[in-house]
Parts: sequence; structure tokens; C-alpha cells
Amino acid sequence: MSDFLRDSPPDVPEHVSLGAGCQVDSSVVLGHAHDGPPGETVVGDDAVIRAGSIIYDDVVVGDRLRTGHNVLVREGSRLGDDVVVGTNAVVDGHVEIGSRVSLQSGVYIPPETTLGDDVFVGPNAVFTNDPYPIRVDVELTGATVEDHVSVGANATIMPGVTLGEGCFVAGGAVVTRDVPPRTLALGAPAEHRPLPEPLRGDNVIA
Repeated sequence: MSDFLRDSPPDVPEHVSLGAGCQVDSSVVLGHAHDGPPGETVVGDDAVIRAGSIIYDDVVVGDRLRTGHNVLVREGSRLGDDVVVGTNAVVDGHVEIGSRVSLQSGVYIPPETTLGDDVFVGPNAVFTNDPYPIRVDVELTGATVEDHVSVGANATIMPGVTLGEGCFVAGGAVVTRDVPPRTLALGAPAEHRPLPEPLRGDNVIA
């Protein structure tokens, strides 16, 4: 039986599986319906899901999820263990997120985006998946973020870009092309520079 933050826990539909030791605020919506075929929503053990958050059906989350307030995780998304999704962040469906990932407040992750393990995304960073919004009908292509990548606040990652393992995207950067592993990307459009010595270690996300 799960534990809850409030005396009046949210209704948990039959198609939602909630792990042991979860703390879920009373205003949280789990298993929200969408236009496609329904699917089971699975939330692992020891989650903390705060007020105003909505997790759609057909979402699978590992253990120890932590959300801020007013988080949205849409259908088809898969999140690993020890993921933080900050206040007002949006995981907009059909997104793959690894383990030990920290998405800070206001982050936007669109469909068809993949994030590896040990990834940090700073406040209000935005990923995109449509190179020609509305004007040209093309297949949506999200970014691929490899393990141990750090993305600074207010950075913008353009469609189809790969952020190589251990690279560091500076705050406010606009990334329009692939960033090689262990490289610093900064500016708009982002230029590539050698990664400074203090930034060369792997991410350690508790």
C-alpha cells in the first residue's frame, strides 16, 4: 500500500500501477487518457509526485521519481530510475529518458527525444523536434542526448542534434549541429571548444 502526501489521495485508475512507498499529492492525475489506444501507467517504488502534476496513461517510470509542481508527462514516455522532473517541466510524450537524470524547472522535452543516463538539463532549457514549424510537412526528429551530458539554463537544442557523451552546453547556447563528446558548446549559434579541465568529469546526480 502506497503512502500519500495528503489525507485524500488521488483516485488511482485500474490501469495505473503505483509502487510501494510512493507519496502522491491529492491533486495529482495519474493515467490521464489521450487520443490513442490506452496503455498501462507504471510508476515504480518510492516516487514523490507533487501537486498539479499529470502523468498520462501509457507511461512507464522507474523507482524514485521526484517531481516538482505542475509537471506534465505525456503518453508513450519511458523514464528510468532516479529521475527528477522540476516544476512546470514538460515531457511531451514518446520520450526516452535514462536513469539519474535531472530536468530542472521549466524544461521542455518534445516527442522523439532520447536522453541517456546521468544527464542534467538546466532551468528553461528547450529541446525542439520540428525544423520548419507549420511551413513544411516533415517527420519530427528529436535530439539524442548521450550519457553524462550537461545542458545549461535557457539553452535551445535544435531538431535532430546529437549531444555527444560528456559534452557541456553552456547556458543560453543555441545548438544547431552535433556536439562531439567531451566538448564545450557555447554561443548562438553554438561554437565548439575544447572542454575546460574543471568540466571534464562525469556527472554525479544524486
